[in-house]
Amino acid sequence: MTTSLERTTAGASLTERFRPVFEEIAAGAVARERDRELPFDAVALLRDAGFTSLRVPTELGGSGVTLREFFGVLVDLAAADSNLPQALRVHFSFVEDQRLARSDDGDAWLRAVVGGLIAGNAITEPGVGAVDRYRTVLVPDPDGGYVLNGTKFYSTGTLYAGIIVVAADLDGERVTVLVDSEADGVQRVDDWDGFGQRLTASGTTTFTDVRIPADRVVGPGYGSPGPTYATSFLQLVQLAGLAGIAQRATDDISDWVRARTRSYTHAVADLPREDPLVQQVIGRLSAAAFTARAAVLAVADVLDDVLADRVEHTELLSAAELSAAQAQITVIDLVLEATSRLFDVGGASVVSADLRLDRHWRNARTLAVHNPVVYKSRAIGDYLLNGTELPYAWSAGRRPGNRP
Repeated sequence: MTTSLERTTAGASLTERFRPVFEEIAAGAVARERDRELPFDAVALLRDAGFTSLRVPTELGGSGVTLREFFGVLVDLAAADSNLPQALRVHFSFVEDQRLARSDDGDAWLRAVVGGLIAGNAITEPGVGAVDRYRTVLVPDPDGGYVLNGTKFYSTGTLYAGIIVVAADLDGERVTVLVDSEADGVQRVDDWDGFGQRLTASGTTTFTDVRIPADRVVGPGYGSPGPTYATSFLQLVQLAGLAGIAQRATDDISDWVRARTRSYTHAVADLPREDPLVQQVIGRLSAAAFTARAAVLAVADVLDDVLADRVEHTELLSAAELSAAQAQITVIDLVLEATSRLFDVGGASVVSADLRLDRHWRNARTLAVHNPVVYKSRAIGDYLLNGTELPYAWSAGRRPGNRP
């Protein structure tokens, strides 16, 4: 059994490995936010440093890290720039899917990830949920392949990707299709207009008569019924983003307070950094960041058991889904409060647009609306009281029984 000391040591080593990369990414975060400059260079840094292949087994050229180690450094990446974990979220899920495949094709994709391949997604269609057919359709072609047509929204990370994980309808069946991002007929647009997480490239992707080889249709489409590790994993990526935001907010406002010399006539200290009321705010922010990280790592420990030995241990899926949902409820409230309270340490100057401190709340609020928390607490209560299965498929749309 791995001891807590061994886990801590392994995580610290990984943190040191990526510290220079994260520092370089963080140095440009405010400027990218101000200018809406998509972080292509930052994604390339992560790829070249081996971050995008951390979970690829060592025998295939990756680092083979545990999920606890991976999510620990993912929080650190989110502290550098919270857009990046979300932009790479489906890439990380794609890697897990190929690990579980334990097939020649899966291993080939994992080797491609080590070689620099990044996966994006084109899954969501407004109003289409678990009970609806996708309007993006795959039809057979006379040569034995297929043709793909349709439009997807919220295609997070696709502008940074070499392949796109597409959910489509094939004669009434949901299927997953892997599409080359530069293929003829593929158009990717950065038209995401959310007020937060503005650099995730969560825009529109259009497929017009895109030719698809038969071997690129790889399995059931997202939203297919039944328990899966994927919902807790994908949600945990968002929670890691929130934990990182809390850490960066704490660091940013602490730096600002240390440099500040102007206070108030009724303050209890001459310098803000010596004011016990200001110190209390910083302490609470730090506690929120610590607690959010601890919650992320606790869920990661459960997922490590679920996905041990490149096998999905289905008997543990409920534990993973429950822990991720419980963490979501706690972490969201903590981080939203923290990113609002940080402004209590100063006057009008703390809201200067040059500081971009508002990005922390905007980014946190945007991450929090994915898989809305208002539904999760009720689902947990129903599960604990009545044994009702947790909702693994949480795509938008009409619920079963409400079809027109």
